[in-house]
Amino acid sequence: MYNKLVSAYKGKKIFLTGHTGFKGSWLLKTLTILGADVKGYALAPENEENLYNLIQGDKLCESVIADLRDKEKLVSSIKEFEPDFIFHLAAQPLVRLSYEFPAETFEINAIGTANLLEGVRALNKPCNIILITTDKVYHNNEWVYPYRENDRLGGYDPYSASKACAELVINSYQKSFFNINNYHEHQKAIAVGRAGNVIGGGDWSKDRLIPDIARALGNNKKITVRNPVSVRPWQHVLEPLVGYLLLGEKLLADAIKYAEPYNFGPYGEDALPVKAMVELAIEIWGKGEYEVPQLSNQPHEAGLLKLDISKAIDQLGWKPQLNAKKAVEYTIDWYKSFFEDKAGMDKYTEKQITGFLNLN
Repeated sequence: MYNKLVSAYKGKKIFLTGHTGFKGSWLLKTLTILGADVKGYALAPENEENLYNLIQGDKLCESVIADLRDKEKLVSSIKEFEPDFIFHLAAQPLVRLSYEFPAETFEINAIGTANLLEGVRALNKPCNIILITTDKVYHNNEWVYPYRENDRLGGYDPYSASKACAELVINSYQKSFFNINNYHEHQKAIAVGRAGNVIGGGDWSKDRLIPDIARALGNNKKITVRNPVSVRPWQHVLEPLVGYLLLGEKLLADAIKYAEPYNFGPYGEDALPVKAMVELAIEIWGKGEYEVPQLSNQPHEAGLLKLDISKAIDQLGWKPQLNAKKAVEYTIDWYKSFFEDKAGMDKYTEKQITGFLNLN
């Protein structure tokens, strides 16, 4: 199904930030399957069970362990590599952690993005840049209508606001230095991918639903559910990653036309309450219980947020492949395999990717 991605990325030089993280590790593995030459830039993996270590990430790419806030290091890493594509995934991605470290969250997500774009300014060659933000960049009115790419941006919590700030940074650089009207002079095309609430194997982040479920079920403990009625647009991690790759392929074909923001999310019926997702995970795993504790003074988290994905469907030829149940099956199967055979997770991850892409 996605054989055109092989022709787009095989032999291409890809600069990937956040390559040691959850989404970054999945994208790194996917890019190497497609035959790309990857240079990663990120902080060190958090632990031995990190997905990056499980897929032997150091063997898949040239890995630079450094901080986005180190502008000199980031700029020189980009300039020396001379990439054909840049995928910027590195971020402080957790809402609850952003309440603990708000200033740091703004530094990493907004100033870090500016630093990356300084690296793009230093490049003297054509390059396609896909910058990843989040569905939470939208000013959330808690309404039932899905958000479109031209809706107002905003943010209640520091994480959401920092990502909206990153979008302002991106827009300013686009207009000031990489104006699409002058594309033939600078030959830099910048597009934005907005997605949220991805699930998939290998995510061990604190205060995230699926990692909490996996840790509890894998260790025969009760699942603690904080916000059972919150509705989220659940999708498997490979869904938006393929969207980002299709967006990059389109930029390669027509940089001027596709240098815009795009939403990547599931169909409306796959926006489910947290409680339903927990019950589905327990059903697929074949065991488990959950509890809803009485919590007070909890930080604000959005209750309802859906994306309109019409633009990505119409312009990129992208569409969700897995419904919510299938996405949970993919995810829970990965974690069950992990608890049974950690050493085999590189091959299992590759199997899920090639199966999803229909490359096998």
